[in-house]
Amino acid sequence: MMIAPIDTPVLSVRGLSIALDTRDGHAVPITQDVSFDIARGEVLALVGESGSGKSVTALALMQLLGANLKVARGEIALHTQDGFRADVAKLGARGKGIEAIRGARMGMIFQEPMSSFSPIHTIGQQIAEVVTVHEDVGRKAARARAAELLGKVGIPDPVGALDRYPSEFSGGMRQRAMIARALICGPSLLIADEPTTALDVTIQGQILELLRSLQRDLGMAILFITHDLGIVAQMADRVAVMYSGRIIESAPVRDIFRRPAHPYTRALLDAVPRLGDIDRGRRIRPIAGSVPNIFDVPPGCRFHPRCPVAVLPRCAELQPPRYASGRHEVECVHGEKVLA
Repeated sequence: MMIAPIDTPVLSVRGLSIALDTRDGHAVPITQDVSFDIARGEVLALVGESGSGKSVTALALMQLLGANLKVARGEIALHTQDGFRADVAKLGARGKGIEAIRGARMGMIFQEPMSSFSPIHTIGQQIAEVVTVHEDVGRKAARARAAELLGKVGIPDPVGALDRYPSEFSGGMRQRAMIARALICGPSLLIADEPTTALDVTIQGQILELLRSLQRDLGMAILFITHDLGIVAQMADRVAVMYSGRIIESAPVRDIFRRPAHPYTRALLDAVPRLGDIDRGRRIRPIAGSVPNIFDVPPGCRFHPRCPVAVLPRCAELQPPRYASGRHEVECVHGEKVLA
């Protein structure tokens, strides 16, 4: 599914399909025909339940897929502020081509900061290394930049923090350090994969405000991956809803919340608790069933076994059509009527 194009995209993904190579020689699709654009200074939220394919899409953008995963087809066009252009999908997982992108032009905040830092090297070593790898900068200058950025992300005594190990940081501090490492070379695109999942609510709010502030200051694009629609309302300019490896709806964030067009998007919103629910007697409505196993994806619309408005047998047999109204697109048999 293609999201409506926007001017001067930093990242333009077209028809991205990722497959898993099994032991018996088969290629099992993980994602299919994923397409989206992200403009400079824009935040695109990629949302959906666990198992929808959000994180594997993010890893593909950085060529960090595991040994058994591969980009089967598609284009990942990166256009950075310094004039650099490349189709990341054509680059291997190793080599100068991808090394010129990771950390320098595209940064990533991973889900779990503790497992993303080496426990035997100091925070300062791991952040400064990004600079020395990508730029002709000495160790002393790299440490100075690392300390400056640690201070900018809110870590007290940033110079002293350089010589501390990840185990000496709290969860919120490690997350801030990871943000510093991702931003140290001023990337044009930041991928934030569930960056606040392991944090308490207070720290989560601080991290989100920090990201928004840095994004405004640096003018970078952000791909923000989450299953939390409350965070989406705070962070995103546009939203792409992913289900079972496909983007099934995309729109500006206001349209997603005011007039969701896909039954799955409406179900996600109905499952969000709101202030005053108890007083109004409103109950949270969970989505029946679960995301299908990649080895047993239903034919037709992948959501139809869980959909309360499925049109049978059509939805169970045919791939749903795509409809668009301005920048709002949906992949559903009811899409034309809802968007109208």
